[in-house]
Amino acid sequence: MVVNVEVVKMQAKVAETIALLEQANNEYGSSLVFACSFGAEDVVMIDLISKHAPSIQVVTLDTGRLPQATYNVMDACREKYHLELKVYCPDAAEVEAMVCESGLNLFYQSVEKRKQCCEIRKIHPLKRALSGKQAWITGVRREQADSRLDMTAVEDDAHFGLKKFNPLIEWTESEVWDYIRSNDVPYNALHDQHYPSIGCEPCSRSITVGEDPRSGRWWWEREDGVAECGLHASPLKKP
Repeated sequence: MVVNVEVVKMQAKVAETIALLEQANNEYGSSLVFACSFGAEDVVMIDLISKHAPSIQVVTLDTGRLPQATYNVMDACREKYHLELKVYCPDAAEVEAMVCESGLNLFYQSVEKRKQCCEIRKIHPLKRALSGKQAWITGVRREQADSRLDMTAVEDDAHFGLKKFNPLIEWTESEVWDYIRSNDVPYNALHDQHYPSIGCEPCSRSITVGEDPRSGRWWWEREDGVAECGLHASPLKKP
């Protein structure tokens, strides 16, 4: 009998991920959430959670500037997995004050204003989603960016004061897509247009062969290296 080594390796990786999900659920129960942005990694997480730890609450952030394709995959996952998705939006008064002062496209003006926009549209809603929780789950992978190289499967998130679980941290991009295709997982159509990383519509673009997977985010800030919005705060490592 011929053993496919790659299949065995993938099965082991999936088993490790499931074990970590079950560990997180057993340890934290209702004090645990999965924060989902509906990228390729996150829909893999939704599929695994729905099959192996369906009691884990799934939350997402609607910044008000997301691509239509992201809303489409949200609804596709709701339907396929009967997903009870809790959506958090930014505070309307904060958004109104920000755009009245600096304009709708303030993120193009400076790094500081882009970070202000991320803070109001992403960080503040995430803080509400994590309020009263003890732990959260993400879909981040180590190879996504230099800023994520030092992340581990389980870590203390000093930024939010919670335990953080990263079950896909060791997965490769090809493994993510093998899982999506073999399990018929809904995914964001923008991935087929060379968008490996998808955030707000004006802050995301497609990339070319050889570019860093995160280079399609806030590309006008390239002199500062590959940026993060603050959801997964980590020191930025430049080439």
